[in-house]
Amino acid sequence: MIARFLGIDFGWRSQPSGVCCLEWRGDSLYLLHLDRLLAVETILQWVDTWQIATTLIAVDAPTIIPNPTGMRVPDRLTHQYFRQYHAGCYPANLSRPFAQRTVSLGRALEARGFIHAPQIVPQAAGKYQIEVFPHPAIVHLFGLDRILKYKKGILTARKRELSKLKTYIENVLTEIEPKLHLEQPLPSIPDKGTELKVVEDQLDSLICAYVGAYWWYWGSSRNLTLGSEETGYIIVPQALC
Repeated sequence: MIARFLGIDFGWRSQPSGVCCLEWRGDSLYLLHLDRLLAVETILQWVDTWQIATTLIAVDAPTIIPNPTGMRVPDRLTHQYFRQYHAGCYPANLSRPFAQRTVSLGRALEARGFIHAPQIVPQAAGKYQIEVFPHPAIVHLFGLDRILKYKKGILTARKRELSKLKTYIENVLTEIEPKLHLEQPLPSIPDKGTELKVVEDQLDSLICAYVGAYWWYWGSSRNLTLGSEETGYIIVPQALC
C-alpha cells in the first residue's frame, strides 16, 4: 500500500503555516514536500494536490473546540501528563480569537472526506485527520527530559535548540519504525530570526506528518489519545523506552 501523511503546522491567527508531505511505500517513509504557505485557501489547494486514496492529515491546531470558555479536555490532559517537560498546550475555547479559523480548517478537511480519527485500525486505507502537538511528541520520540525551546528566547539559543531538533529528526526518525528515508537534506539552520522561523515551521510540520504516520502505523498500541472526538483530542506517541 502507498499512503501519504500531510503535516500542517497551522498558523492559528494569520501567520504562515508549515506544510509537509511524507509518503509510505515499501518499508519506509519518504519526504516528498516541505514548504510554508500563507492563506488557508492555499493550504487546502495544497492538500488537494498531495492527497491520494489513503491520506492522513495531522494538524497542529485545535480543530475541534466544543467548549465556549475555559480549557478543552485534551489541553488539560497535556498539562497533567507533560507539565514536567514544559509541554502543556495553549488552552482553546470558542471565545478565543483563533477559534473560528482553526475549527473552520477541520470542517474544510471533513468536507473533503477526511474523517476524525481519535481511534484507528493500524495501516487501514482511508482518509483521516487528527490533531497533534509537536512538543510532547518530540519529548517522547526523542527521549528528552524537557521540550526543545526553539520558539522563544534569544536568537542564539533558539538556533541551537532548532539545530538539535534537526539532528534528532536525521538520527532518530531514520532508525525507528516507521523509518524516515531522507533522500534530500533538510533545510539548513539560518542565522536570521525571520529565516529561522521559516525553518521552524517546516520542521514542526515534518514532526506533525511523522506523528500522523506513527499513529497510522501503530495505532493505540504505541500512541496516546488525549480526549475524544466529542471533547477534542490530541494524538501523542508513547515514549519509546
